[in-house]
Amino acid sequence: MDSILSPTPLDRLAAELGSDMEAVSTLIRERMVSRHAPRIPEVTAHLVEAGGKRLRPMLTLAAARICGYEGPWHVHLAATVEFIHTATLLHDDVVDESAQRRGRPTANLLWDNKSSVLVGDYLFARSFQLMVEPGNLRVLGILSNAAATIAEGEVLQLSAARDLATGEDTYLQIVRGKTAALFSAATESGAVIAGAPEEHARALFDYGDALGIAFQIADDLLDYQGDSSATGKNIGDDFRDRKLTLPLIKAIAAASAEERSFWKRVIETSRQDAGDLDTALALMERHGALAATREDALRWAERARNALRTLPDHPVRHILHDLADYVVARLL
Repeated sequence: MDSILSPTPLDRLAAELGSDMEAVSTLIRERMVSRHAPRIPEVTAHLVEAGGKRLRPMLTLAAARICGYEGPWHVHLAATVEFIHTATLLHDDVVDESAQRRGRPTANLLWDNKSSVLVGDYLFARSFQLMVEPGNLRVLGILSNAAATIAEGEVLQLSAARDLATGEDTYLQIVRGKTAALFSAATESGAVIAGAPEEHARALFDYGDALGIAFQIADDLLDYQGDSSATGKNIGDDFRDRKLTLPLIKAIAAASAEERSFWKRVIETSRQDAGDLDTALALMERHGALAATREDALRWAERARNALRTLPDHPVRHILHDLADYVVARLL
């Protein structure tokens, strides 16, 4: 019972960074206001206040804390990261035609696609205003590059969608763009604003990169073998949306000619029949695709933990170490 009730690494990180996160939340509320377009704070508040864990801004604060930062600008950078993340969610829900996020109707469903896209653009603009204020050109370069990389990853995913030739290298490039880029920018910018030695900044970049990849691979695997009540997704949603995530890519790479014709029908031609998800799951099991995907996630989590070894001994460093285990613990 004690282990069930013990706080998660995410809970511990939130508690450790509590006062800083309060400052981040205050700054976010201040900067999402618009005097002339009240729809902007309405749409933004719907998503920002939907109960997300705010992992990405916490990573910025954590990196700055480990590196001994005592100034005020880590709060601005954490808010920047959250604005970039929120903007991408608004745009993603339009692109994916999503109707639900975090158990609530999406902004594009409650308002419309135009509002979601334009409010996302506003938040991107606000994020650039925030990242400029610390007056650190290197931090500006890190975060602006992340914003470009995220957009690049989304476009790559769009162009690779439903193409059975998509391989693991392309998948990894997409994941680095759509997920890991903001994780690594969050951790690296926290180190840089603290004036950390280059080896520490690089270590924190590597940690964020590996953590983001492990996080996304785990998320993609849980679509096929997760608990719907815990993940908030129905088993096979990615299959029904014909998304080429890692479990599918591994199964397709090992497919026989007959199996490949099945994949072509259900993914490329969008003709899915009753029972196709069960067939897909059976093929993934036959070729060990699910087990191999799980091993990949665990390896990336290990890389994240190893990246922390060169950093100063600090309570937050130990929490980040446990966090790397936590993002893949759902798979064990």
